[in-house]
Amino acid sequence: QVQLVESGGGLVQAGGSLRLSCAASGRTFSNVMGWFRQAPGKEREFVAAISWSGGTYYVDSVKGRFTISRDNAKNTVNLEMNSLKPEDTAVYYCASGRGIYYSDPASYNYWGQGTQVTVSS
Repeated sequence: QVQLVESGGGLVQAGGSLRLSCAASGRTFSNVMGWFRQAPGKEREFVAAISWSGGTYYVDSVKGRFTISRDNAKNTVNLEMNSLKPEDTAVYYCASGRGIYYSDPASYNYWGQGTQVTVSS
């Protein structure tokens, strides 16, 4: 069983930065780790993913602004978010899974509770 706990959300002005962290318990080192987000009234959206070997994948809207990283020894995944925009406002979820389609929520078996990120204009 895997449990995921996110932290690091908050309120920031446009152009600012936040760092989200996801602490995992259980065996996740061979899993893909991903970040998704969901804004009010919208579907859950893929943000970024990192494979067990360190390969990274991003949705186009965050490329060049967000960086995902993982520390397999510490069982943590981080999402560094820079140049934040109001449209980045959402609840951000950490996820873990073994599917091959990194942007598909169905590829992930485990989800955290989410952390709120609010970007003011």
